[in-house]
Amino acid sequence: MSDADPLRPAFDALRSAVAHGSPFALLSRDPASVELLTGTVVDVALLGDIPLTDEAGTPREVLALVPFRQVVERGFECHDDTAPLRCLVVEEHYRSPRDEVVAALPSAPVPLTDAGFDISDAEYADIVRRVIRDEIGRGEGANFVIRRDFTAEVSVDPVTAGLTWFRALLEHERGAYWTFLVVTDGHIAVGASPEAHVSARGGVVTMNPISGTFRHPAGGASRETLAEFLSSTKETEELFMVVDEELKMMSAVCSDGGRITGPHLKEMSRLTHTEYMLRGTSAMDPRDILRETMFAPTVTGSPMQNACTVITRHERSPRGYYSGVAALFTPDAASGGHDLDAPILIRTAYLAGGRLRVPVGATLVRHSDPDGEVGETHGKAAGVLGALGAVERDHAAEAALLDAAALDEDAPAPQPRRLVDDPEIAALLAARNERLAPFWLQPQGREDTGPFEGRTATVVDAEDRFTTMLAHQLRHLGFAVTITPWHAADTTIETDLLVSGPGPGDPRDAGNPRIRRMREIVAARREAGRPLLAVCLSHQILADHLGIALEPLDSPHQGLQKSVDVFGQPASIGFYNTFTARVPGGTSRFAEADVAADPETGDVYALRGPGFSSVQGHLESILSRDGLATLERLIGFAFARTAD
Repeated sequence: MSDADPLRPAFDALRSAVAHGSPFALLSRDPASVELLTGTVVDVALLGDIPLTDEAGTPREVLALVPFRQVVERGFECHDDTAPLRCLVVEEHYRSPRDEVVAALPSAPVPLTDAGFDISDAEYADIVRRVIRDEIGRGEGANFVIRRDFTAEVSVDPVTAGLTWFRALLEHERGAYWTFLVVTDGHIAVGASPEAHVSARGGVVTMNPISGTFRHPAGGASRETLAEFLSSTKETEELFMVVDEELKMMSAVCSDGGRITGPHLKEMSRLTHTEYMLRGTSAMDPRDILRETMFAPTVTGSPMQNACTVITRHERSPRGYYSGVAALFTPDAASGGHDLDAPILIRTAYLAGGRLRVPVGATLVRHSDPDGEVGETHGKAAGVLGALGAVERDHAAEAALLDAAALDEDAPAPQPRRLVDDPEIAALLAARNERLAPFWLQPQGREDTGPFEGRTATVVDAEDRFTTMLAHQLRHLGFAVTITPWHAADTTIETDLLVSGPGPGDPRDAGNPRIRRMREIVAARREAGRPLLAVCLSHQILADHLGIALEPLDSPHQGLQKSVDVFGQPASIGFYNTFTARVPGGTSRFAEADVAADPETGDVYALRGPGFSSVQGHLESILSRDGLATLERLIGFAFARTAD
């Protein structure tokens, strides 16, 4: 390398950081280059403390590692390991050609000893059974991600090990959103995250929910094996549920709620995932956007608050940085603020004190098979370890990814073979959107005033942020909307329409303070005779107040799309319920309420009466193709019957 070589400053800076034990980060965010960030480390307590400006107010670049424990900022539970919110305040930022960086990094294998999972397969399978039975089966949520850790001893110098693994990821992993190595005092993180949790650039916020995991068979994926995966009910519903959960977050931070595009395939070396892209606009500080979107349901569950509680009940140790984010805040000269780029910290290995830790989790839903979920954790761990070169790679699969052109010496450089380009696979992906609500697949800005323009609505949040999506749809219908948490809601709220919202739990449990308060709110509004719309949990509470029996379903309806009759109008609606109000089959009237129920089971789908209406399903869900029209009808019933 000559003194005039433009690469020299970057390599000299890296060598200096390694030699002096200084903090640094290597990032690959495009196929052609690697970025080197050097600077000083500052640990802060809160996201709002991330130092985006210096003492003179000059914007500066910051790379932050945000641990899972940061969910305490939102009032959520966690095993608190005091993992720091670590900020690398960037002083120098270099960019070098990827191939040059790869050639300069160490490549000698890093041996692992005493390797294995921290809990056995049998123990993990038992946890899966308990979560399905005790959490999903009792209405605590739709899906939950429970992790286990693959651990091993490493005797090689930790920075050398990190550099070696980073090189292996650059050489052998594909499809990653970020490939990265972050080295700070006593802690190394190296990984290839497939998933951008949230980004904000020029006022446009993007989220990238990825779910469904197809583990490539020996020799690589094929059209037939991938088609079988894409036809799986469990994998499809899993993706729809996480999209719903991230739309809740988008609706909280974006004025236009968030538009869905996709689905797409995320093809990696050993795994393939399905994904959507969500986009909206926001003027919020990027630190506030990050706080409102902690953390991805793909690695926690839904509803988010209860998912944190379930994780605390069933995981045996703190998560550290697993399922948190790496967040790069970059000054934007045009706006004077900062852009945000934040991938999820998954597919990541952590090295501290000579011990390697690779956390992996499976998404548990009502269809989950315990042995299958055990296998998924093995596949994910093997994906990380194989990409690092810590276990043997599937060379046949790697070869299968390349076009036959690789065999022709005169042909251009081989390119990865993309299964998504296959017409059958593309058709299977496109067919998924036929089930989804058009409202979320198109821009949601209103071109004219809504039918309820000039009226107010208050949505009471019972710990399920589906309320943010409800609020967005209500604004689309013309309402000025306020969201109020259940514990702060007064029973005499002055508003034109009170929407008593959904939430987890057993509606019969009067000992639960949240259930008890929601009962009081519904009863007071009904007795006042003022317009009330009750959704899901609150629909069940309203039914109970009318004297209708509440019963658990034989099988939870979590992320289930059903076509039901709502007072003479067929409607395709998404359901997330474990309990149901139930009347004798054929009942259309109960006390003072009209009843829309299944003619055979008697499961009550909707109610309407003097000043009120209710619905068991989630009209705001992406699964509710007829959601917005049904919401408008039910609100109209509540206002019309009040006038009567």
